[in-house]
Amino acid sequence: MTTRRSNRGDEILLKITGIAIFLVLMLVTIHSKDNKHNNMISDNKTELATFAGGCFWCTEAVFERVKGVDKVISGYSGGDVINPSYREVTTGSTGHAEAIQIEYDPSVITYTELLEIFFKTHDPTTLNRQGADVGTQYRSAVFYHDEKQEETARSIIDLLNKEQIWDDPIVTEVTKFKNFFIAEEYHQEYYDNNKNQGYCRMVITPKIKKFNKLFKDKLK
Repeated sequence: MTTRRSNRGDEILLKITGIAIFLVLMLVTIHSKDNKHNNMISDNKTELATFAGGCFWCTEAVFERVKGVDKVISGYSGGDVINPSYREVTTGSTGHAEAIQIEYDPSVITYTELLEIFFKTHDPTTLNRQGADVGTQYRSAVFYHDEKQEETARSIIDLLNKEQIWDDPIVTEVTKFKNFFIAEEYHQEYYDNNKNQGYCRMVITPKIKKFNKLFKDKLK
């Protein structure tokens, strides 16, 4: 079962890589406008992106290695409970997803490129689940901070669905950002501080290896 899942994952990742250039060409106008805008009014300033893609240990570990990303924080987003604890979020009753907030330099990496990494490093077709992690707190979600981020996210999802990269349609939630609560200290940089832990060795390390292979040009 594990081997079959792994092989399928490799096949999906390679297939997505094959359309990366097409995706960039389709959205080049958005890129150009974004970069021109950023260069005119926010030189050397960072922007925020907030994603949920299963366990935040995994997503944090991936994006911490991306060139142009200044900071990645693990936390909880999308729910109604104020300042929830990890224990509360794991019950699935808070409405929050395990999420990461990324502070990045748009002159080095664009929001579209961050989304490309996001979609290639988790399965956006499984509802409220990533592998063995099950529950609404593990849902796939893009919490957009402005209309441009929303437009970009929806455009990419439409394109990926049309290309039928996966057997099933993308179920990633695209919703307006409303809150982000920083997770407990021990969750921050969890993978780098606990590489020998079982979950890290079995789940996160293989993900990092695939990421390093696919995104050599975007590594720090």
